[in-house]
Amino acid sequence: MPELIVSPSPHIRSDISIERIMYSVIIALIPTTACGVYFFGVPVLTTIMVCILSAVMTEYVALRLMGQQFVMDGSAVITGLLLALCLPPRLPWWMAALGAVFAIAFAKCAFGGLGQNIFNPALIGRTFLIASWPVAMTTWIRPLSYDAVTTATPLGLWKMQQIGTPYINLALGNVGGCIGETSAIAILIGGLFLIAKRYIDWRTPLAYIGTVGLLMLLLGEDPIFHILAGGLLLGAFFMATDYVTTPVTREGRIIFSIGAGIIVVVIRLIGGYPEGVAFSILLMNAFTPLIDRHVQPRVYGIKRKKIFTPTADKE
Repeated sequence: MPELIVSPSPHIRSDISIERIMYSVIIALIPTTACGVYFFGVPVLTTIMVCILSAVMTEYVALRLMGQQFVMDGSAVITGLLLALCLPPRLPWWMAALGAVFAIAFAKCAFGGLGQNIFNPALIGRTFLIASWPVAMTTWIRPLSYDAVTTATPLGLWKMQQIGTPYINLALGNVGGCIGETSAIAILIGGLFLIAKRYIDWRTPLAYIGTVGLLMLLLGEDPIFHILAGGLLLGAFFMATDYVTTPVTREGRIIFSIGAGIIVVVIRLIGGYPEGVAFSILLMNAFTPLIDRHVQPRVYGIKRKKIFTPTADKE
């Protein structure tokens, strides 16, 4: 007779580790990073390395101060890399370092470390830099102009002057913007890789991008332009799919993504800021616990609680 093994949940186990997922995300970001280096020059490598090293060192020091063991699981590397990809190409290196330190110390370790943070650390770091040095964070350079000729982003041109940008430039990345959000093709390659590996749920980027595109179409805007321009694709595939700060159920992820898409449209059309991806994801991060609470599946064999009403009581 086989031995009965009693153990706590979860009962479904997999050989996929946190490290494997994290380093797969890093691999998925290689095309985007390579395009950033090509269009904005080798100096952006300094920004990328400074962000990664600052994030890793901050996590090491913070965990040691908290009495916890430091494990190189790749999460700090991803935070630093994603933050760097969300920064202007010529941002001073010390600002990039401070952004990475703030992201790890205050948005991750202050909540207890990996798996405990409420908000996406990379986006918190970017928001901190925008609030602290708004001019430096909104100074862009023309791609392939290694003498750092300033320019505007496609969303900035549309917002201020109603000037559009050719789709081919947006697809390839030959536009001004953050280091890693210009080439739509490169981002799609990495995102589809993660979907194929089943490390992210395809419903999240589809609902996020689809909401923005549909609302822009209904409101008389160019949906393709708003999908390709700015950080929507990068946010949809690499930030709105974060395991820790987004809902755990399929229904919850769809609700999260639709809400984030609505916020992007409101900010871009009504707000004074041409972009809204970072703020939309962070705002929806705050609603994640509430979403998880109301869309959690019913436990098998457990009946739903009846809501008390005076009428039901009389009957």
